[in-house]
Amino acid sequence: MGSRHRHAVRDAAGRVETAEVELTYATVHVLPPIGKGKRYPALDLTILHAREPDPPDTRPRIDWKLATDLPVADTAAAVEKLHWYSMRWRIEEFHKILKSGCKVEAARLRTAERLVKLIAVLCIVGWRVFWLRMMNRVVLDAEPGVALTGLETALLDRLVPDRRPNPFGHPGPGLLRPEGRPSRRLARPRRGPAARRRRPVARHGAPDRYRSRRDPRPWRCG
Repeated sequence: MGSRHRHAVRDAAGRVETAEVELTYATVHVLPPIGKGKRYPALDLTILHAREPDPPDTRPRIDWKLATDLPVADTAAAVEKLHWYSMRWRIEEFHKILKSGCKVEAARLRTAERLVKLIAVLCIVGWRVFWLRMMNRVVLDAEPGVALTGLETALLDRLVPDRRPNPFGHPGPGLLRPEGRPSRRLARPRRGPAARRRRPVARHGAPDRYRSRRDPRPWRCG
């Protein structure tokens, strides 16, 4: 079956526009690979194909081919699955928050039951972080009370203090001693492999191996 559906998309500049796509879908019966019929059962899938007949010049043509095992009884259900696919970047961003922000992959639990409980708790935390991020994109000047309670705001203010740059240009309180003198941390030399001074080494010859740059004798590099 087929129909036309209007869908909101973004162009290369980030502007939202409405695109009209031709949506067709059909049910297929997929058999398992040869020799693996005992391990994998056959599947009844619905294939959805959304294609834009007249794409503009500002972005590529929409041509989506989707497969789902969820029931698609009518056009409204097919449009619903298409809308879910259009939100895939939000799902990927939520997974990124779980893996990079909540460090769910770094958990080294012994049993799967404990891991499932941990992921359940982190999903709630990750959803709150994802929701705050989406709210920040829509309402830039919103008050903290829109998304956080008074207790949560007080805890965040204590855990993450405000580190805005000082408008007067002098070091902040953390870089000053009690008597007002700058701390030694301001003039602390840089440490690490990049800051170590390496002596030049000649390619051949034992006497030239540890010769410094101040040595007036010529180098022997051949």
